[in-house]
Amino acid sequence: MSSRTENPKAAPPPSQFPEGQWSTGICNCFDDPSNCLLTCFCPCITFGRVAEILDRGNTSCRLQGLVYYAMSHIGCAWLYGGVYRSKLRGFLSLPETPCADWLVHCCCCVCSLCQEYRELKNHGADPSLGWQANVERWNREGLEPPFVSSGMDR
Repeated sequence: MSSRTENPKAAPPPSQFPEGQWSTGICNCFDDPSNCLLTCFCPCITFGRVAEILDRGNTSCRLQGLVYYAMSHIGCAWLYGGVYRSKLRGFLSLPETPCADWLVHCCCCVCSLCQEYRELKNHGADPSLGWQANVERWNREGLEPPFVSSGMDR
């Protein structure tokens, strides 16, 4: 009987996902339980973090979170969230699924915000760090910022 050593295949790096597909499902909120909990109770924080990354640090997490909070009080946060979901899809060439961006935010803002947050993390950006800290981390590691063409980051 020969001994056979099997080498399990290593998981691909987080940034290696099929192009043009979401790396995580809309209902996979519990893939990141801490973010899910935070988003359930204070979606403005998650939105602000996502928006700061998508705006490449041109607007702060606090400002974006405050705008989202204000928009939620007049019943329009879903519209604002849909704009940023569209922006994320544009950066990562993702399909508009399961339906229109504004409708996803209107029907389930918590699930959509959690998915967007996870998508950024899975593509190499940690929204909890903020834009500048991510840029510094990418520079330290010798990486190109994901979804940002060279020369566009601050």
